[in-house]
Amino acid sequence: MSTPIFGGCACGAIRYSAEGEPLFSMNCHCRDCQRETGSAYAAVLGVPGATFKVTQGAPKYFDLTADSGHTTRRCFCGDCGSPLFGRPGTGGDLVTIRVGGLDDPSAFRPSQDIYTSSAQPWDYMNPDLPKSAKLPNQ
Repeated sequence: MSTPIFGGCACGAIRYSAEGEPLFSMNCHCRDCQRETGSAYAAVLGVPGATFKVTQGAPKYFDLTADSGHTTRRCFCGDCGSPLFGRPGTGGDLVTIRVGGLDDPSAFRPSQDIYTSSAQPWDYMNPDLPKSAKLPNQ
């Protein structure tokens, strides 16, 4: 995926950017991501928090206890409701960008499926991607 990365919400109130190579790209099938997206999974791009910045607007935040047992922060647009990014409690200074909000989501190439133990039976997962029932190394 090329950098810098740019994205934002559906109504344009919130914009963000990140520099450098992403740390990971994955499809998360946990129940929290299913609820957040209203779908089978969240396509997620991980970037170092030091390279990420909100360049316009002020997102709203919602903290919850994730399937990992850690507190995670969901960030979204308070005007249009678009899910934007997260700050997982397990990742140190990590930001997990929701791929649907990227200016160019076509560049996303997931490297794995995680939390497949929560995957819905009607969801088709790419059989070529590695699978992890929970977080890798957990």
